[in-house]
Amino acid sequence: MQIITLTTDNGYHDYYVAAIKGRLLQAFPTAHVVDISHGITPFNISEAAFQLRCCFEEFAEGTIHLIGVDSEPLFEAQKERYPGILKYKGQYFICNDNGFFGSFLGEDFPDEFYHYTAIKDQPEAWRFTTKNCFIALAQRIVNKEVLSSFATASRTYRRAFDQKPIIDPLLIRGVVVHIDSFGNLITNITQTDFERFGTGIPFIIKYQKKEYFIDEISATYNAVSQGERVAIFNSAGRLEIAINRGANEGFGGASKLFGMRIGDPVHIEFTPQGSKENIQSLF
Repeated sequence: MQIITLTTDNGYHDYYVAAIKGRLLQAFPTAHVVDISHGITPFNISEAAFQLRCCFEEFAEGTIHLIGVDSEPLFEAQKERYPGILKYKGQYFICNDNGFFGSFLGEDFPDEFYHYTAIKDQPEAWRFTTKNCFIALAQRIVNKEVLSSFATASRTYRRAFDQKPIIDPLLIRGVVVHIDSFGNLITNITQTDFERFGTGIPFIIKYQKKEYFIDEISATYNAVSQGERVAIFNSAGRLEIAINRGANEGFGGASKLFGMRIGDPVHIEFTPQGSKENIQSLF
């Protein structure tokens, strides 16, 4: 069974998602179509890359991911942006080469990467490119056409700006990169970043106001009482700050309670044993 995923900034207010799915079902009557998100902030390719990066490994090899965010091509000299086809870990990703691929891959490298330059001679595909171009490219992949037979191999792709955590000798300076539907604050600090400092070293996680500090990483949300703040490394390996069941009863979770937004700082300060008299002296 062919699996095809959709990630777009189209939302559900208009007909756009229905049109894409209608065309998909014509092309792949038996395919299983999975919506990753249609709530991407308009044109925010970094957000689309984040969402896919967090879940793509749950899909089988051969899955085709269509990313309809900022998908219109550009043919202006020195600024060309053609549709790209990325093969990575046995899966395929079709998106405009607008920075998504570099953001999605991070420090990794593609298995194969191609530009679909033939779109320059296909004006019918310039508008609503997700529907009018990406699905046709997916068909050619499913039909086992060799990628190089219809696209141009390339070693370069655009990279969107993604803020990385700054790691100092005893400090990680990160930011909130996503707020989920529970109001949980997801940061750009990874478990790998945290563990490079070793184990057993006292630390505090600082954000917004000092009275909101956290000095331990919990295994689950329910490791703390309902309504208490908690820090975990989520299933994607990202540091997440939450209020246990804080989204219930209209409280809105950590983002509203702490007044935090995307881009706000989150710091982890490590302190060797014996260097401070008590936790208050860490501030």
